Amino acid sequence: MPVPPSIRIVVADDERMVRTALRAILAAEPDLVVVGEAATGAEAVSVVRELRPDVVLMDVRMPEMDGIRATERILATLDAPPRVVVVTTFENDAYVYDALRVGAAGFLLKRADADTLVQAVRLVARSDSLLFPSAVRSLAAEHARAYPAPPAWVARLTGREREVLRHLADGLTNAEIARRMRVGPATVKTHVAAVLAKTGTRDRTQAVIAAYEAGFLSAR
Repeated sequence: MPVPPSIRIVVADDERMVRTALRAILAAEPDLVVVGEAATGAEAVSVVRELRPDVVLMDVRMPEMDGIRATERILATLDAPPRVVVVTTFENDAYVYDALRVGAAGFLLKRADADTLVQAVRLVARSDSLLFPSAVRSLAAEHARAYPAPPAWVARLTGREREVLRHLADGLTNAEIARRMRVGPATVKTHVAAVLAKTGTRDRTQAVIAAYEAGFLSAR
């Protein structure tokens, strides 16, 4: 039986015990490997640039540079940046929402169990679904910065693209969207690419956040 390719991970948290616990959980999985650690946001940026992991588990509140700025710096300066998952104590933290706005792929609570952590890392590494869509909706309801009027991209979406964006917000994978819309996966992939281009976003998480802020999706 073929061995699955390893997902390379960097863990960034200013608490050594948290880093040690996360490393132990991830190291127990055959397809996950922790290649580096960081104790500050600035160190996280440096370590990620050097090691080029697939996924970064990023604490929000760290010295020198917080997780939001570190995430923004990583995503803006690397040609093929990793997927960043924010790890936080508080589910409705405004810091978490800001991290999603700048490009984090999702967030995890520090009290999440081992199975949730592992599955979340695998999910974001595949980049094929929204992590915890109901939690994203809850964050949007609490913290979204609504536009005074719908941005121009809303009117530019085709009917199919609008449908795809709603499915993305529900956390459906491309394969699930294809079955729901009765089209091929390649067609869905094309629609998703068009949604990202028109919303000016990096990935589906950012697109969904933009849709809530534009009033295209209701967070209530």
